[in-house]
Amino acid sequence: MKAGNQVSAIKVLFVTSEVAGLVKAGGLGEVSAGLPPALRRRGIDVRILMPAYRDIMARLPAVVWCGDLPGRAAIPPGRLGRTQLADGTVLYLVDTPSLFHRRGTPYCTPEGADWEDNHLRFARLSLAAADIAGGRAGLDWTPDIVHANDWPGGLTPAYMRWDGILLPTVLTIHNIAYQGNFAPGHRHLLGIPDSAFDINGVEFHGQVSFLKAGGFYASHVTTVSPTYAREITTEPHGAGLHGLMQGRAAQGQLSGIVNGIDDSWNPGSDPHLPHHFDPDDLHGKQANADVVRTGLCLRPSSGPLFGIVSRLVHQKGLDLVAGAANDIVENGGQIAILGLGDPEIEHMLSCTSRRHRDDIGLLIGFNEPMARRIVAGSDFTLMPSRFEPCGLTQMQAQRYGALPIAHATGGLADTITDGTTGFLFSTLTPEGLAAACHRAFDTYQDAAHLQAMRRAAMARCFGWAGAAAEYEALYRRLLGRPLAPGGEPSAVSEEMEQAA
Repeated sequence: MKAGNQVSAIKVLFVTSEVAGLVKAGGLGEVSAGLPPALRRRGIDVRILMPAYRDIMARLPAVVWCGDLPGRAAIPPGRLGRTQLADGTVLYLVDTPSLFHRRGTPYCTPEGADWEDNHLRFARLSLAAADIAGGRAGLDWTPDIVHANDWPGGLTPAYMRWDGILLPTVLTIHNIAYQGNFAPGHRHLLGIPDSAFDINGVEFHGQVSFLKAGGFYASHVTTVSPTYAREITTEPHGAGLHGLMQGRAAQGQLSGIVNGIDDSWNPGSDPHLPHHFDPDDLHGKQANADVVRTGLCLRPSSGPLFGIVSRLVHQKGLDLVAGAANDIVENGGQIAILGLGDPEIEHMLSCTSRRHRDDIGLLIGFNEPMARRIVAGSDFTLMPSRFEPCGLTQMQAQRYGALPIAHATGGLADTITDGTTGFLFSTLTPEGLAAACHRAFDTYQDAAHLQAMRRAAMARCFGWAGAAAEYEALYRRLLGRPLAPGGEPSAVSEEMEQAA
């Protein structure tokens, strides 16, 4: 190391199937875009590994092809590319055209069906991570620790274990309901040892489970909030993996670290907002509400605006909103909804909107400027999720003074202070949601109380720095390199800058 008395940076390979700004299907993309730069700011040499999807290649700066990736069983070979993101983070790309050069999302066809070869596609990603960790990918860099994410990266710790690569591994579960389960015969196509097709391995109810593999073989498992880490050890929330998670928790190998939101969520500077505002001057907030009402053809109103920006799926509890809608409208409220999802949920909300066409507006689809305007213009944000591993909308809503009304589960319970920065309810029924909304109506009528809650919510800090510090502490513990008491992380080192 050349920079004075600095120690060498911890080297982390961050394995993901999506990165916001390149390709995003959900919260994992936001994490992959936000956490690595925050880790770099703490002096960690973190590099991202993801598939070379066709649609992202044209948008990336020059890619240098730096190594060949061997195949295994039916997993085809590929090549490894390297480029650099705008924030300086090194991005490695797994390029196998037969698997990744196609239209659609990372997981689905343009028609919305899962790709039939997803087992090969994401085994290819995981095997590439193991190749890099084992020094087999033609790079002059190897990680100290490998951090895989969700089921698409789930075989990474498994391949490393089977290949005798003894580096520590972390698996982050962003949503345990999505597990990457495939037919048992696929194990031979993926090079999985027969001995690993076992309850103590990759087998899950007779199938090969990528998430089960990661959860079993990783050195440590994290989830995206402390409450969700506890919830997935229980049968109602563990999606069949609660027994495994109970075992990991008992060994001190399961923890929850809350996600962050990026710095663009600032009501004073957000370029998507026609009117900016801050806690001392909220005129812009009301002006944004008027823009939302006009855009959704709602009548002018002096009552509160309730916002929903969400995937329209069963998990989000939007049937409760439909059940409570009459009560909200009768009390003078209006609802602005933006989202895309299951056809039956979309139809249910469309029917609800038509019954109250002057007071409930629905926009099917996703539009970033409109999403931010709804959050900024709303007085309250409805989030009656059945479960919520972390959630980002409640954090964004608090930054914009749109007090969340949420079911007390997962990350919602961890990031909302009931009665101070939002409203939590425990009874998951339309009546439970309506009761929480009545508390919000009462607050709306008390200008001083409403202003105090808005100030408290907008003062919350939900950046990535806190999560990065917790992950660094975890990495150091797994590597046996704790910071000295009172120690501070190194700045981005000369070694990292040269590598970038």
